[in-house]
Amino acid sequence: MKQSVPTIKVMVVDDHDLVRHGIKSLIDSQQGIEVIAEANSGEEAIEQCRALQGVLNIIMMDINMPGMGGMEATLNISKRWPELGIIIVTIHGEGPLPKKLLKGGARGYLTKGNKIEEIAEAIRDVHAGGSYIAKDIAQKLALSMLPGEENMIDRLSQRELQVLMMIAQGDKNQAIAETLNLSPKTVSTYRARLHEKLEVSSDVEMVHLAMQHGILDESLKK
Repeated sequence: MKQSVPTIKVMVVDDHDLVRHGIKSLIDSQQGIEVIAEANSGEEAIEQCRALQGVLNIIMMDINMPGMGGMEATLNISKRWPELGIIIVTIHGEGPLPKKLLKGGARGYLTKGNKIEEIAEAIRDVHAGGSYIAKDIAQKLALSMLPGEENMIDRLSQRELQVLMMIAQGDKNQAIAETLNLSPKTVSTYRARLHEKLEVSSDVEMVHLAMQHGILDESLKK
């Protein structure tokens, strides 16, 4: 008697209802894969992971979200529940984010323009213990590793990049401190360090730099 293959259980994390529901609909159309949870923030994603411990397999994670974004949520979840496969699904197909997120615990990276066949392939590969990077992103990653291709954003630590993304979204020191579990004084130190490392004199210049390097979703700019 042929044994049935367990269904892969997925959570979709995105703050846009339409996008989240669209991804869910596409995934649910694939045999052997089912979306069992949704979240509209990094904070809610962590709550769902706790509630669905031992049941959930894969997380489809957006990056730019108000409050705790996808980067902080990915770092947090991958440390607490390393058995969960996190696949980034975002508009950001280039810049420093793919490299930073893959180093930070993500095991897959897709853009919202990828076809459902590739999304399903990524889910199955990551669930099987592998990793999956969309072909166009893999090519850009390879090019970014060539000598002379590193830029000032690439030199930022993961924490510095998190703070930069939140500043670029318009978050104030107190909100950043609460989300990242830091003191406001530490956030101020990070802000000053970012100004120095990125060779800018104001947050406005930092926002422009973030946009140039593809790490800010303009729809989130406050």
